[in-house]
Amino acid sequence: MPTSPTTLFADERAGSIYRTAARIIYTKGFEAASMSEIAKAVDLTKAGLYYYVKGKGELLFAIMSFAMDLLDREVIAPAQRIGDPGERLRAIVEEHSRLLTYDEGALVILMDEVGSLSPEHRSRITERKRSYFEFVRDTLDELAAAGRLHAVDTTVAAFSLLGMVMWLARWYAPGGRLAAREVVRDITEIALRGVLREGRPEAVSAASSAVYSEEVLS
Repeated sequence: MPTSPTTLFADERAGSIYRTAARIIYTKGFEAASMSEIAKAVDLTKAGLYYYVKGKGELLFAIMSFAMDLLDREVIAPAQRIGDPGERLRAIVEEHSRLLTYDEGALVILMDEVGSLSPEHRSRITERKRSYFEFVRDTLDELAAAGRLHAVDTTVAAFSLLGMVMWLARWYAPGGRLAAREVVRDITEIALRGVLREGRPEAVSAASSAVYSEEVLS
């Protein structure tokens, strides 16, 4: 049964199912979306759909795992290979934004439907989201230590940057007045100009850490 990250990408049919199911869940909400409707949308019988997942809860977890795998493959792994923290931050914002212009469904319900997961699945997805958040915050900490960040708390900055990027899926419509590349360019520039103080060498002390509710990440 396709549940491992490797299989998710090796099996194109599984990816198509998860993307289609994500769009239905995003449009109707998890409770309102039925397995019969999802099976019909992907041209499968319910029995055929159950080959891929055991039930709707498993499907939701599979979609969110698929979304995190996309982030790992398209955003996190490439960014980890970039030594300069400023360029790394640019790559994170740019590639995450780009991903949302064409693969928004699974990534949006990653933000909306975590509460519908079982406690075990919610814990696993939340841990992966927290790891991504900490990667962004660590990058901001590097920039702050080098005097390249505005005098802002890096926790606030990390949440703000990710929130700005994720909101893209709420309003962007393919085929609109702006091409995807233009939207990605503008979001990246707005985001980076809001936190970076490139070209100003004077040192900036790292902002004091703040305590935020675990609910923000779950």
